[in-house]
Amino acid sequence: MRVTGKVALISGGAGGIGAATAKLLAKEGAAVVIADLLEDEGRATEAFIAESGGKALFVNLDVTSEDSWNKAVQAAVSSFGKLDILVNNAGVSRRKGVEETTSEDWDFVMDVNVKGVFLGTKAAIPEMRKAGGGSIINISSIYGLVGSDTSAAYHASKGAVRIFNKSTAIQYAGENIRANSVHPGFVDSPMTRAHHDDPNIQEQRVAKMPLGRMGEPEDIAAGILYLASDESSFVTGAELVIDGGMTAQ
Repeated sequence: MRVTGKVALISGGAGGIGAATAKLLAKEGAAVVIADLLEDEGRATEAFIAESGGKALFVNLDVTSEDSWNKAVQAAVSSFGKLDILVNNAGVSRRKGVEETTSEDWDFVMDVNVKGVFLGTKAAIPEMRKAGGGSIINISSIYGLVGSDTSAAYHASKGAVRIFNKSTAIQYAGENIRANSVHPGFVDSPMTRAHHDDPNIQEQRVAKMPLGRMGEPEDIAAGILYLASDESSFVTGAELVIDGGMTAQ
């Protein structure tokens, strides 16, 4: 029960890494707010946690809207009394190179992946301050650390999350509010499944990883749990890479 008594809000919590994180944090004692636009999937995750004996609440969240974020945070506080943990997990991708990326592609990816993280952080900090501290966990990517031959907007967005995280960590360390980024490698999730269903792409990606397999959402959730817990109380501004060894090469 590593996060007993804590309250966590997870954007993009309806599926993939977000849902795995919600289930794990609830299993470890936290009350979780599943925030997403995907209501059916979010309600299913909420029901799974409740049936397992945990505490969960689904809220509709558009991460590009400041008003939507404020409502989600207030729903967490109204239902569970406070907010200790924010997981900025919601994200989108466009697998296009620089010349193929349209202005609309660029703006869409930046709005969700960067503006969404900023707005979530801004909304959560006042409540974390009231709670005496908190942990903000920003989901970046190995593509926020290294380049590839595609996904120009995605790389830029995840690099922005990495540096925004460090700025947040320095600004709020004195208030016991920590901020850390998580950098998943290739993970089988709803966002990537259509891409990974191509056997050639699956084989190519697995071949790049020293551990010889794709990641699972639960692999990433385990790292998020550590950063959410008091075990990481001396960790802020850090980057947790969970990628099967890919970027060590």
